[in-house]
Amino acid sequence: MNGTPIREVDVATAAAAVAAGAPLLDVRQPDEYDEIHAVGAQLIPLGELPDRLDEVPRDATIHVICRSGARSLKAAELLASEGIEAVNVAGGTLAWVDASLPSEQG
Repeated sequence: MNGTPIREVDVATAAAAVAAGAPLLDVRQPDEYDEIHAVGAQLIPLGELPDRLDEVPRDATIHVICRSGARSLKAAELLASEGIEAVNVAGGTLAWVDASLPSEQG
């Protein structure tokens, strides 16, 4: 990785950014995503991310979310190493749902 520390934002900050049009990337598995996910999140499982980098927008800061924050940190580090600006959503989907932010199933 490039050695630059990945910035973390809380779920309220991430939700505001997403509401303003920032991309949200969910790196969990499809079954986790189907169970519940933040509205507007794009699913690319962490294991598939290296092969699907062309699907990630490069013209905005990517907010990366997983279940609790560990996989999304790895994904954000990968994105940063590819020159894509990314921030980790601290607490992940668990914190997003706990904060009653917009979420959906399916």
